[in-house]
Amino acid sequence: MSYIATSERQLLLTAEISAVKSKPAFGETLCRIASAFGFKHITLMDAPSPDNLLLKPLLIETSLPTAYINQFDRARFMQLPLFSSGVSDSVLPRVWNLSDANCVFPPELQTLKYAFDMQVGIAIPCRSLDGNRLLFWMAGNRAPLGQMEVNELMMIMLHAIEAYNQVSSTKGGDYPALSAREREVVRWTAQGKTSIEIGQILSLSDHTVNAYMTSAIKKLDCVNRTQLVAKAIRLKLIT
Repeated sequence: MSYIATSERQLLLTAEISAVKSKPAFGETLCRIASAFGFKHITLMDAPSPDNLLLKPLLIETSLPTAYINQFDRARFMQLPLFSSGVSDSVLPRVWNLSDANCVFPPELQTLKYAFDMQVGIAIPCRSLDGNRLLFWMAGNRAPLGQMEVNELMMIMLHAIEAYNQVSSTKGGDYPALSAREREVVRWTAQGKTSIEIGQILSLSDHTVNAYMTSAIKKLDCVNRTQLVAKAIRLKLIT
């Protein structure tokens, strides 16, 4: 890819980021950034520490499938040293390529990443407005990243974290409270249950479960169930 094409892409994406005024728009813009670089998934999350046992509670914005998150957490991959210490301590971006003989992921994690088209990826550390360490990371099935693309992504994500800090600090009032039923549905979803399974547990039809889910998604300004669960956990609406 030529320098001119790269520069145009960066200008277009940073302009779009600058126009972000809400958290839903921020999540949508993240997905467009990932797509522009040939990635399938993108996530903004709290940087893990040795005390973090699961991925799900760390997620802030993500396009990850619920199935991937559940399998990752069942296998307790977050307890691997490369996540619990190495990623959190780094101030530099880290790239991975599963076809690289020096890839540090254990075979079981590589298998999971292949299953969800995450052969190539990058993690970029940053900080929130309150000083917390965060991570942007992208993954997909594309060619290995070159240094020019890494540099470009770092610049773009600097604008992205500024946008996140801005929409996070905007006081638009509290989120509408979830009803008791909505909290139950979200809580069971966080445990990996399907709408049919939740309906059986709560003696509801799957149609009614989906209605509660849709209502909760709208109340918390989310775009899908994965983001809803992550936000509900972060806001301590469910435990």
